[in-house]
Formats: sequence, C-alpha cells, structure tokens
Amino acid sequence: MSATHEVTNQVPPLVGHDPIGGDAALAEACVRHADEATLTSLADLGALAGSEQAREWGRLADEHRPVLRTHDRYGHRVDEVEFHPAWHELMGAAFAHGLAGAPWAAADAGDPHAHVRRAVGYLGWTQVEAGHGCPVTMTYAAVPVLRAAPELDARYGPGLTGTGYAFGLTDPTAKPGLVAGMGMTEKQGGSDVRSNTTRAVPNGDGTHALTGHKWFTSAPMSDLFLVLAQLEEGVSCFLVPRVLPDGTRNVFRLQRLKDKLGDRANASGEVEFDRTTGWLVGAPGRGVPTIIEMVNATRLDCVIGSAATVRAALTQALHHARHRRAFGALLADQPLMQNVLADLAVESEAATALAVRLAAAVDAGETAFLRLAGAAAKFLVCKRTPAVVGEALEVLGGNGYVEESGLPRLYRQAPLNSIWEGSGNVIALDVLRALGRSGESLTAVTAEIGLARGADARFDDAVGRLSAELGDPEALPLRARRVAGLLALCLQGSLLLRHSPPEVADAFCATRLGGDWGTVLGTLPAGVPTARLVERSTVSAA
Repeated sequence: MSATHEVTNQVPPLVGHDPIGGDAALAEACVRHADEATLTSLADLGALAGSEQAREWGRLADEHRPVLRTHDRYGHRVDEVEFHPAWHELMGAAFAHGLAGAPWAAADAGDPHAHVRRAVGYLGWTQVEAGHGCPVTMTYAAVPVLRAAPELDARYGPGLTGTGYAFGLTDPTAKPGLVAGMGMTEKQGGSDVRSNTTRAVPNGDGTHALTGHKWFTSAPMSDLFLVLAQLEEGVSCFLVPRVLPDGTRNVFRLQRLKDKLGDRANASGEVEFDRTTGWLVGAPGRGVPTIIEMVNATRLDCVIGSAATVRAALTQALHHARHRRAFGALLADQPLMQNVLADLAVESEAATALAVRLAAAVDAGETAFLRLAGAAAKFLVCKRTPAVVGEALEVLGGNGYVEESGLPRLYRQAPLNSIWEGSGNVIALDVLRALGRSGESLTAVTAEIGLARGADARFDDAVGRLSAELGDPEALPLRARRVAGLLALCLQGSLLLRHSPPEVADAFCATRLGGDWGTVLGTLPAGVPTARLVERSTVSAA
C-alpha cells in the first residue's frame, strides 16, 4: 500500500534520559542532604530508569495484570498470584539497587545517607512503573517494626534487608530477599482499625491463631505480613508468614483480587484467616502504636511516590512540547505553554524538595519533625498530584488521552497515594494529633520553616497566617485541611527560598503563598521567567 502523504511533526520516544542525575531539582536535593558520592552511586539506576528496556517493562507490567490462582489442577488450595515477567524485572531492579529494606542495614553499617539515597533512587525509579513500588515500600517499612520483636527480627530481618529478589512461596529463611505486606483494613472499619473484628487466640506455644477477613491486603503474594487482630487486651500486631518454619503453608486464603482504578500491575486482595498462625509483635493491645511506625514509613513513600508521578508527567509534557510544533513554532517556545510548563515545574520541584527533606529526617533521627511534617506533606503533595498530572496530560492534547502515551496510566495512578495510608480527612486530623502531642513536633517544624524568615514578604505573611490558624484551637477540627495544607506549603516555601534558584522560589511564593494565582495551573503572573523554569526542569540524557 502506498503512503498517502509524508507524516512529520511527530514526537520521538522518550528514552535515554536520566530521571535521577539528569533532574536538576532531584540531583541538587540529593547532594544537599547527602553528598556527590551518594548521587554518583545511583548513576546506573538512573540510566536504567530512562532506558527503552525499563519503559517496556513498565508498559507490560501494567497491561498484563496479576492473575489469582486459588487452586492447583488437583483441587488443592495454593492461593498464589501470577505476574508477567516484566513485573519481576522491575522488582529485581528495585531490590538490587537497595530501594526496599536494604537502607536499614546500610545505616546500621555506618552509612549516614542511606535513607536519602534510597528516597532519591525510589523517586527516579518508580517513574518507570509505580505499582511495584507498593511491595517495595512495605518491605522497607516493615523492618523498623519487626525490630520490636528481636527473635522474629533475627529470623526474618536479614531477608527483609537483603538486595536479592526471589519470587515464590518457599522457606523464607533460605531466600536472598523477602517481600513484606500488611493487612489492616476490614470491611466494617476502613481507617478505623480499632473496630477490626479479626481475633487472635493464643496457641500455648508462643504463637496465636488468627481468624477473620481483611478487605484490603496489599501485595498478597508477599513472603510475610504485619497484621492487626484483637486480643483480650485490645488491637495487637502480628507477624504472619505465608510459609511456616516447618515448611508448610500457613492458612492464607485469597478470596479475590481487587479490580482497581490504577496501580494495576500490583495485586491487592481480600484475605481470609482461619486459625492462621501469627507471632505477636510488640505488646498485647498496643497493635496500633506498633504498626504506626510502618504506616509512618509508608506515608513517607506516599509523598515520594506522588513526587515521582508528578515528575514523570512533567517529563512527558516537556518532551512533547520540545518536539511538537503548532501554529508555526515549537509548543515549548509559545508563551502560554511556557506558563503551563513552568507552573508544573514549580509544583514538581516543591514536591521533590520536601520529599527528600523528609528522607533526610529519617537519616538524622528527627522523629518529632517527621511526625508532623510527614503527615502534612502526605496531605498536600498527594492531594495536588491528580490536578498536576491532568494538566500535564492536556499538554499532549488528544495524544495524552491515548494509552500509548503513558499519561493515562499516570492519571489513574495519581489519586492512589492520597487514599493509601489514610485519605484526606484522616491525614488532616492526624496533623492535628501531631500538633497536640507534647509540642515537640510543632517546635521542630516551625524551626525548619523559620530558617527562611525574612527572605520573602509573601512567605512571612503565609507563616503569619499559619500562626493565626494554630492560635485558634477551637476552629482546628473544622479547618484541619486548611492547616495541613498551609503547613506543607510553608515547609515547601522555606526549602525553595533557601535552596532553589531565585526564580523558582519567587514563582512559588507569588502563587502558592501570595494569592496571585488562578484556580488552574498555567496562570503564573507576568514577570516570572517561564523559559528559565522550563529549561531547568528539562531532564538531561543519561
């Protein structure tokens, strides 16, 4: 068949870039909170993340969803989940590059920047495909919780901090690396885990028998899980392995996998426990405080993961605009498009700066700061992501609405982190709880914000508004969302004023803090050097 005409003005594939070292905001944050050696150690991961091979792994893992196998050919229950080979490639790369539990072992060995390194790598790598980030995150987050049970930590800790990945239900102590999940949510409770009805009964040999139903269990193919169940003393935390020490399979009945809006490459399922064996982690009746350490770590990754989704969408939009012509000029050279791209870039840099600062707090042991700043960041950064990705998708026009562009996958993924580990109201109220406990968290966060006092009048005014909000405790429950959002914005403003180029900080303060900002992105005020912002945010080659 002959060609009807010559097709031009097509955007080439986005490959060969480095979403870690080639991203100025991310690279600078890495060096700021760690050092050049830490950034250099991520060069191979950055090159892989920007490769055509990794891009294909992400596409295949998303298109070929996990499949539940409840029984084998003989009718025996197996309760297994099958994945496309691309999923295993993604998981293997994440574990090999230390994005799961390895940072805890590295920190123990004396690496002062282990968690910053991991956060920067996670932010770059999960731009390839976000779904596999869920089990990677939970494995990372399970390590500090299990350390509350030394015997269990001795048995499973080496696997959880390993850099190997071996899929399949076998003896966990013989595997080069373990994957962890969690089971908290039940039908009747959702975020209200104290209303859970799953019960645990002592077996008399140091184990407990768990009976109940978990409505949402992320990554049910994992090797072991941290699970909440009721004892006489109240909600308690248990370790539930899929394979028991004697080599037999624990009772872990997968009822079905969830058909989700996004996060399709990752499996989420409903699990039935029927006298399932578990080991107590932490004190009886103290399950929520025990597992909250895992939740705090997973919330950190909600922020990092959302920053990654925003950055991935921005990168796609920039790439398209720099190669697509319309009305006689490249899109990236047209003033109104520059305004949109620059506004997206400001949003991305603010999210990135705050995410890496939170990871640095883990390295530094700043638990009081992390308790409040992490919750506020989780609220704002995750809440903003869907709007940012939607605007980036629109840069591609109709092409952005087509699956092949990759933007629909990002758009479906965008709301997830705002829901996972506590949706908007839950997190906003958690900000209030953090504010009300001893005052240490507020002192730590206000000290961080105060480091930029006097640098910009609009920032100082926003800090004053935050102080006024906090000074009216009776109104806080009604205005919790406003307080959480303003707190995170002030943190972002402080970081950008101290560490980013003046044009980035100025654009942020003029819009996010100064009030001269429309209801949609792409409404930066006159005088903002949009071309420089666009140039800064363009990712360089690997």
